[in-house]
Amino acid sequence: MKRGLRTAGVVGAAFLAGTVLGPVVLPPVVSAIAQESGSRAETYRLLNLFGDVFERVRAEYVEPVNDRDVIESAINGMLQGLDPHSSYMNARSFRDMQVQTRGEFGGLGIEVSQEGGYVKVISPIDDTPAAKAGVKPGDLITHLNGESVQGLSLQEAVERMRGERGSAIKLTIRRPGAETPIELSLVRDVIRPQVARFRMEGNDVAYVRLSSFNEQTDLALRNAISTMRKQAGNNLKGVILDLRNNPGGLLDQAVQVSDDFLEQGEIVSTRARRADDAQRWNAKPGDITDGLRVVVLVNGGSASASEIVAGALQDHRRAVVLGTKSFGKGSVQTVMPIPGNGAIRLTTARYYTPSGRSIQALGISPDIEVLATREEANAPLRDREADLRKALRNDNGTHESAPVPPVNLPAGVQDKVSRLPPEGAPAFDPTKPETDFQLQQAVTLLRAWSAAEPQRRAAR
Repeated sequence: MKRGLRTAGVVGAAFLAGTVLGPVVLPPVVSAIAQESGSRAETYRLLNLFGDVFERVRAEYVEPVNDRDVIESAINGMLQGLDPHSSYMNARSFRDMQVQTRGEFGGLGIEVSQEGGYVKVISPIDDTPAAKAGVKPGDLITHLNGESVQGLSLQEAVERMRGERGSAIKLTIRRPGAETPIELSLVRDVIRPQVARFRMEGNDVAYVRLSSFNEQTDLALRNAISTMRKQAGNNLKGVILDLRNNPGGLLDQAVQVSDDFLEQGEIVSTRARRADDAQRWNAKPGDITDGLRVVVLVNGGSASASEIVAGALQDHRRAVVLGTKSFGKGSVQTVMPIPGNGAIRLTTARYYTPSGRSIQALGISPDIEVLATREEANAPLRDREADLRKALRNDNGTHESAPVPPVNLPAGVQDKVSRLPPEGAPAFDPTKPETDFQLQQAVTLLRAWSAAEPQRRAAR
């Protein structure tokens, strides 16, 4: 998740455990100075090491090298060695990212990470070349136009997947459960994802799917809810907010979307390396649904900003979360521009739900588990944040957090929801909502909930 493209100063500190020889006791200030001095000397020694290696590469490598390419690769290696989400962006990549957060960019339309040297698909974006070609969450992209992605940084691989509209690219994919690699030919396009797709389910349930969190998301959600409330009149029983396979995006948009359903209370907080850098966001009065019942759909592709929204609404018991466990990305990345040289994306904080829990490497557990297919019950668990190399640990044990409030549904309502599709259920077809088992169970829940509490009004 990117935090609002804020410019932030890079503050670095290195600490060396001081060793005192003999029975000497130093005053605290002197001790601190000695440690800082020793740390600085070690840092300079290591920088000299880097300079020596750089000169050896320039002088001795089998072919001439480009100094900028070598330095940028070294910077990217340093950042990617920290965690899966920190990275360096050169000037072109930084411009592309700024365009993407505005809601329009060129390429294939997939959110990716890196695993084992390959490009791993977190989620394809709706109605993009990748989604139309059948790219699925969890796919490993091993080759681009027949060339291995091994040895490429994530940013380099992403740049190779981007290109002019109408140009073609061939992906070689290794998919869990498939015996042989899958070859897909895609044509690049200008990606203008419709971040909010909405429709009425019957004449009484409003359905809105958010595909990402860019600068357009909150406005698109408000428009969707307003339009469907006018369509339904007084018949509306509830709202389904579909965050499945939504890979996240801007923190401020996650806060605004959460605030759209809340009247008060904390939405999310962040804790950084230094205690005085902690931040907290609270809801303002005003619920765009006027207290309608809400069901939030999540799955293993719901990450980052999606998890902030699901966690906030779950902790406040403003919504019932239905589906399967989310991805578990509970960290915040700050984009720090470097004048004339692109920017770095650096993990600067963990975020916490209103109850004080971190979902880092854990994810949001649904209130009601509903699987998309019967096969999912016996399939290996889909890879999540905890499976990524160098993923940050969860620190729930280092501070107090309140338990998630229990689901408070009327008696018998939850019994109307089935965990598994029936035998012989039709395969999921995105063009046929009736084949979306998780969605249909959410509709069933809302209608049963409304029937059990016909006079319910929200006191918010």
